[in-house]
Amino acid sequence: MAIYVIFAALLCIAAAGSVYQVRKTYRTIDRLLSCVLSQEKIEASDVREGELSALANKAGRIQEVLGRQVDAAREEKEQVKSLVSNMSHQLKTPLANLSIYTDILSGQELDADQKKEIAGKLRKQIDKLDWIIGSLTKMVKLEQDVIVFEAGPSRIRETIADAVDAVYEKAEKKGILLAVAEYEDLLLFHNRKWTAEVLVNVLENAVKYTESGGVIQIRVCPYEIYTEIQVADNGCGIREDEIPDIFRQFYRGREVEHIEGSGIGLYLSGLILEKEKGYMTVKSVYGVGSCFSVFLQNCKN
Repeated sequence: MAIYVIFAALLCIAAAGSVYQVRKTYRTIDRLLSCVLSQEKIEASDVREGELSALANKAGRIQEVLGRQVDAAREEKEQVKSLVSNMSHQLKTPLANLSIYTDILSGQELDADQKKEIAGKLRKQIDKLDWIIGSLTKMVKLEQDVIVFEAGPSRIRETIADAVDAVYEKAEKKGILLAVAEYEDLLLFHNRKWTAEVLVNVLENAVKYTESGGVIQIRVCPYEIYTEIQVADNGCGIREDEIPDIFRQFYRGREVEHIEGSGIGLYLSGLILEKEKGYMTVKSVYGVGSCFSVFLQNCKN
């Protein structure tokens, strides 16, 4: 009989110990989950027992992952706010101009020549809106890897010719000479359409910031790994302290804020070149001119 009493007592003690252990484990898990939810850091020294220590370690790693996701979401929210703000700013001027020109057309007696002139101005603002919206769409899609374009070995002569053709009329109207130095038609790693857009962005800036009678020189300089495509002008140049900022999204230099522009082109060009494993640099002397260089990888002939 005494043996049965002792055995029963041992079972009660074991059960009590088991209940205590379960409650302790529950309290530990509850504390770890509370730390995760409140983003309170979980220290490795908080739990020292074998399996519970491993659990604490995993909870800490989950907490780190969630923390990174929260930071990323917060950063993305700020980027969206900035994008919407900048889009509003960029669209404000052409929309206001469209409103003004429409009021002029509807509210005044105009002869045929005057109507033609106003219609031309309306078209120019519509084209600007179309360009801004198109560029913003490309920019967002490239940032989010929605646009996938093939880059591969391609001759550079046709790409440069496409870009020069696109800006030739603007340069001619302004009395600016586009001078292309003789070069070998090299096989470079790029996408003809997208790289031509990069060069158009650079050339249009050169035309925009160069006075009438100026010269824009295009040179192709091959090196061992990359080939450099230079676009050099004798325009207004860039202040030294602003050079690190010009490739930023929507950046406009303080000296050229009065000149029509969006601050999208160079940033978009950087995104395109990144997809092609290329890059862009600039050297500039304020008041003397600028030289933008596009670097593309060489391919074996």
